[in-house]
Amino acid sequence: MKKLVIGCVIGLLCLSGCGSRKDAPGDSQVSMYASPLEILEKVVADYGGDELFAMYGGDQEHAVMDAPGSFAVSNTQEMDTVLGLPESQWQAVEEAASMVHMMNANTFTSAAYRLKDGTDSNAFSDAIKAHLLQRQWVCGQPDTLLIIQADQSYMLTAFGDAALLQTFENHALSVLKGSAVVAKVPVTGS
Repeated sequence: MKKLVIGCVIGLLCLSGCGSRKDAPGDSQVSMYASPLEILEKVVADYGGDELFAMYGGDQEHAVMDAPGSFAVSNTQEMDTVLGLPESQWQAVEEAASMVHMMNANTFTSAAYRLKDGTDSNAFSDAIKAHLLQRQWVCGQPDTLLIIQADQSYMLTAFGDAALLQTFENHALSVLKGSAVVAKVPVTGS
C-alpha cells in the first residue's frame, strides 16, 4: 500500500510538470495594461478640466491633437529628439506613446514605453536619465525629469515645467495601480 501511495505521488508530480510552462528568471508577468497609449489615456482621463493643456500625441507622421497618441518605434531619431530616448535603448522598446505640450515640448513631454521581455528596467531608466540630464536644450529648459515604472512591462518618462510634472505624477500614481516613481530630479542643463 505504501509503495502504491508513493508511486501515485511521484506520478502526479511528473504529470504536473509535463506540458506546463515554467517561468524563466527573465520572463515577465502579464501586464494589466494593453498598450502604452492606454496608459497615457488613463492618466489624461483623470485630469480635471482646469489641469488639461493643449497637447498633441504620437510621432509626426501619425500625430493626433488634444490627446496622447501612439509613437512608431521605427522613428528612432524622432524618439530621441522629441522623447529623449537614447540610441542605446531603442532596441529595448516594443511599443511607445507620447503626449507633448502644444506650445513647447520643453514645457511638457511624456512618453510611455512597453519594454521588451528581459529588459533591465533600472538600466533603461538610468540611460534615459543620463541622456536627458546632459542634453543641450533649445527654446527653454525643462525644470524637472520624472520617470515612473507603471508595472514590470511599462515605463513612463516626463520632463518639463515642475507644476505640470507634479500634476502628471499625481494622476499617474493615482490611476496606475502599483506604479512608483523611479527618478525625479531637477534638470540643471549643461
